[in-house]
Amino acid sequence: MYKKIIRPILFLFPPEASHHIVVALLKFGSVIPFVTGILKKNFIIPEKGLETEVAGIKFTNPVGLAAGFDKNALVYKEMESLGFGFVEVGTVTPLPQPGNVKPRLFRLHKDEGLINRMGFNNHGVQKIIKRLYRKNSPMIIGGNIGKNKEVPNETAYKDYETCFEALFNYVDFFVVNVSSPNTPGLRGLQEKEPLTKLLAGLQLANEKHFAQKPIFLKIAPDLNNEQLDEIIEIVKSCKISGVIATNTTISRDGLKTDVTPFGNGGLSGRPLLKRSTEVVKYLFEKSEGGFPIIASGGIHSVEDAMEKFEAGASLIELYTGFIYEGPMLVKAINKELLRRRTTANFKRY
Repeated sequence: MYKKIIRPILFLFPPEASHHIVVALLKFGSVIPFVTGILKKNFIIPEKGLETEVAGIKFTNPVGLAAGFDKNALVYKEMESLGFGFVEVGTVTPLPQPGNVKPRLFRLHKDEGLINRMGFNNHGVQKIIKRLYRKNSPMIIGGNIGKNKEVPNETAYKDYETCFEALFNYVDFFVVNVSSPNTPGLRGLQEKEPLTKLLAGLQLANEKHFAQKPIFLKIAPDLNNEQLDEIIEIVKSCKISGVIATNTTISRDGLKTDVTPFGNGGLSGRPLLKRSTEVVKYLFEKSEGGFPIIASGGIHSVEDAMEKFEAGASLIELYTGFIYEGPMLVKAINKELLRRRTTANFKRY
């Protein structure tokens, strides 16, 4: 139904408009009791066998929604009804910001991908925590944090620490986003010295709390092996929980679509699958499974998801695949994962 009816209708509208329509429909449907019940019955697999513990958190299932879809914490409760085990909200910055000039989101139909240069558009941390306050939902929430556009990298750590402290009581884990290509200079924070300073500072702030929260680092797929080795070293030295691999790519290799009219931005979707999985596999093998990896990038099928798990991922996240394939993808992945776990046919479980 989704691919034959719903998606063609949504794709009649510009990508960003389609997103707002979906958010509005999810919010509207959530206030109608029988709609929520129907969604849960169709998309949730209530099986203990899907439970996955990572970094001290028990997830009802290991399939999450990546940051960017629910930037402003508007529909994280509704995502539970669609079968997701966790949701990242954000990227959140200390102050509200409109993001880059529109249009800034483009579909690549032939490649089943997206190019975005959103630019951390969000309502700001204070408005977002109000929506997370006393959340009436068992959904596990990750807080994806970043810096405001005008803040130089030299003082960026202050923005991250501001978001960290503000969100601390409202999220279950944190994601440090230094890998978006859509904020000028942001990826410079992936360099060893500034990244170590940033993560060490966040972990120090974390240790001041009685119950600490897991911190994950989200990295770009465009890093080379030497840089990935540095990431492994930094994760261990700063004692953060793990890595999310990966963010969007600036590469345009192998595309069928002429993307010249779209300009700059991060590419996601099917074209990212191979490289993203390579990064997951490299980190897992080189670190000898030393920390959890959340895999994100190019997951459009059950087979794509299984490749991520077999490469070393503990959890996975969807975004572009969710847009192209619909919520049945979440259920299909969980169904196959449960089958493999039950039959002991899954390498890592």
